[in-house]
Amino acid sequence: MDDAPQDKQVGLGVFARRGETRGLSNAELIALALSALWIGAVALFFFTAGRSDDGGAGDPFRVVMVLVSIFMPIALIWIAATAANSARVMREESARLQAAVDSMRQNIVAQRQADSTSVAPSVEKKLDELVEAQRKAGEAFASFQTIRAEKPAIPIEPAQVIPDDIPDSQPSLALGTRADEAPPPVSVEDFIRALNFPENADDKEGFRALRRAMADRKTAELVQASQDILTLLSQEGIYMDDMHPDRARPEIWRRFAQGERGRTVAGLGGIRDRSALTLTAARMRQDHIFRDTAHHFLRRFDQTLSAFEKTASDLEIADLTDTRTARAFMLLGRVAGTFD
Repeated sequence: MDDAPQDKQVGLGVFARRGETRGLSNAELIALALSALWIGAVALFFFTAGRSDDGGAGDPFRVVMVLVSIFMPIALIWIAATAANSARVMREESARLQAAVDSMRQNIVAQRQADSTSVAPSVEKKLDELVEAQRKAGEAFASFQTIRAEKPAIPIEPAQVIPDDIPDSQPSLALGTRADEAPPPVSVEDFIRALNFPENADDKEGFRALRRAMADRKTAELVQASQDILTLLSQEGIYMDDMHPDRARPEIWRRFAQGERGRTVAGLGGIRDRSALTLTAARMRQDHIFRDTAHHFLRRFDQTLSAFEKTASDLEIADLTDTRTARAFMLLGRVAGTFD
């Protein structure tokens, strides 16, 4: 835990040394030597030349030229020394900056490794939960298919022409099916429970209600459409148990069932999960199979709701809208603009 502060102190120490005092650099020493050498050469020149020519001693222009010839080389020497010194300082600063950047990079890498080590267990746990939930959903859907496959088909006998003089207490239905052979109408309780699907593999009542609901053709079509779209949504990691929509009043659902659209029924799209809405909208745009399945489900639910609303009480409508199938309808309906 003390490594990071120590590294930070080291990185800051690189910049702290910037103001330390130093002796003369090599460039400055060379400049001093060259300046001294030049001054000595000039002095030797004037000493040996003597004052043989005194005619121009008072000429200002000659004095200026003499001064320029003496001090210009010295100025050039020190300019070169200053440039060399500046280049050296820049190289040192670059090395210090590189050292500081390397130190900061090591700190960031170490911090990320520590964070990934601490976060990994929770991420793995969440992934395990998602995989387990999808496995249970797959088992439940497989059970639904098994129930439908094991249900014995009602044999269809050719219609028989019954003479008028033979009374029949039981009227015949189409395709020769008698009235006592027709499946009983599904109850509201079984209908709602079936649309919510069994909670798990041990939900016997849920499977019984689903079996009874599948005996009704229209209910079976809606259940199958709901099963298909829920399976596709689970592929995106979207599960209806994670949805917590805003609850709309039963009278708003009745208005929608009676064909009303617009602002008054916009509250039915109560799903606020941005991630689920974004993933669903992207899948609707990119996958035509998903889009067709979703629109088929929306039509089935709309038709079923219109028929159900005519005889259902407010409490029954509220229970229906709390099922997994209804939540899928809210999600897809908001994405598809069904409530607009």
